[in-house]
Amino acid sequence: MWFIFIVGCFLFSKLFLILINLIHKPKEGIFMAEQGDPDFEYWCLRTELKKIAFWLIRNWPLPWMDILAFKWFGIKMSLSSTLWDSWTDGEFIQFGRRVIVGQAATVMSSSIIGKYLIIKKVILDDYVVIGGQAILSPGTIVGKDSVVGALSTTNYDQVLEPGWIYFGIPVIKLKPNKYAEGRRDILMKRNVDEEIKFEVEHEVNIDEDKKELV
Repeated sequence: MWFIFIVGCFLFSKLFLILINLIHKPKEGIFMAEQGDPDFEYWCLRTELKKIAFWLIRNWPLPWMDILAFKWFGIKMSLSSTLWDSWTDGEFIQFGRRVIVGQAATVMSSSIIGKYLIIKKVILDDYVVIGGQAILSPGTIVGKDSVVGALSTTNYDQVLEPGWIYFGIPVIKLKPNKYAEGRRDILMKRNVDEEIKFEVEHEVNIDEDKKELV
């Protein structure tokens, strides 16, 4: 009965959300956070509908069901990405391949600051890692192979270049991400005691025209 209840709420929220989006299409921008502003009122309605569905689906015993729920409600992401008990807004979020969002991290595409509602798309490129309890503000773009440290935050509309480790409040460049390898057909091995690094090349079992997607 519990599973039937969750599925029923999930389907009802999705159908109601389709109707709401037909009446008022979601859009990015800066709006007045007050009653009477249609963008604010419909944003509140969309947020509450998705919040109910996401909270219920995250109590489902199958750990990957929340990713399917996020995808179904409009977040662009693949099953290769992972959300470890983190929270993301339900719209204007785009994840690349193999993105990891740490525990208690928050990815916000919308935020209320004072009397204004800010909605701006957040993009996390391929192989991005977001540390635990980090906060990404609306408009953040994180480049490929970049890492945002735990407890860090980003500014509104901040762009993080690919291949760097970022840390701080707000984040700044800490150092290049030396673990981001341009070729993923090479296994990196290190002898910690003797401080030796050596590479082992292995064959990627995939078609030639698909290798750049790996």
